[in-house]
Amino acid sequence: MVTSPRDFAAALGLPGVVDLHTHFLPPRVMAKVRAQFDAAGPLIGRPWPLFYRDDDEPLADLLRSYGVLRWSALPYAHRTGMADWLNDWAAGYAERTPEALVCGTFFPEPTAATYVGERLDAVQVWKVHVQVGGFDVRDPLLDEVWGLLAEAGTPVVTHAGSGPVPTPLTGPEPVAGLLRRHPHLRLVIAHAGAPEYAEFLGLAEQHERVGLDTTMVFTPFFEEMGGAYPPGLLPRLRDLGLAGKVFLGSDFPNIPYPYADQLTALERLDLGDDWLRAVCHDNATALLG
Repeated sequence: MVTSPRDFAAALGLPGVVDLHTHFLPPRVMAKVRAQFDAAGPLIGRPWPLFYRDDDEPLADLLRSYGVLRWSALPYAHRTGMADWLNDWAAGYAERTPEALVCGTFFPEPTAATYVGERLDAVQVWKVHVQVGGFDVRDPLLDEVWGLLAEAGTPVVTHAGSGPVPTPLTGPEPVAGLLRRHPHLRLVIAHAGAPEYAEFLGLAEQHERVGLDTTMVFTPFFEEMGGAYPPGLLPRLRDLGLAGKVFLGSDFPNIPYPYADQLTALERLDLGDDWLRAVCHDNATALLG
């Protein structure tokens, strides 16, 4: 059992871990997100007692104390006219937080290609949340955006799986359709695609630039909510991780357990120290440059 994330990294011979899936948001937005978790809102579906509640700086200090070397903000838009304001905030967050990746988001709207194009050289990680955003990744308003991102090769952390609550636009088929049109997109499927684990694992195996993040997967809380990761997929997940296509994600700070639980869950898979080193540090370092 991992009690100290910093000691976990040191035991693997790592200087720390790189977390590709954390959330830092404008205070008003974060307050609304926390309210949704507190109320077990319609896209949450169950009680979700947040373990961490604080402002940005104390939360960043916690990640530093855990030995997290780099982390993300991952804003996500759920209506028109919101994305570029979030992008401005995320750029400012990265400026004042040395460890933070420059993150951005977009939404199907006529101006999307313009504001994405303007930030293409600056943003290191993009984020879209199909479930919260309520849009189809194949929306024609996003076609030019996806083309720009495929050419740039910037990773897009994409929450497209049907967990925790499915919608008509979640699941693997829309993403498979998107990849048929833009096969060179560099997508990181959030939560390993839960609960459609096998289908999203298959997409990652089929497409050179598609990977998975571990966010909340394998933890007892997540398995109680959406079902355990199928044991028969673990050898393929090991191979995918060693091929550079599985990345540590945690969803910090919006999680109902200590940060170390995510690392404990990965360690208990018993996929080997090489896999842990790759997933918790090396793969993201290579992805981000």
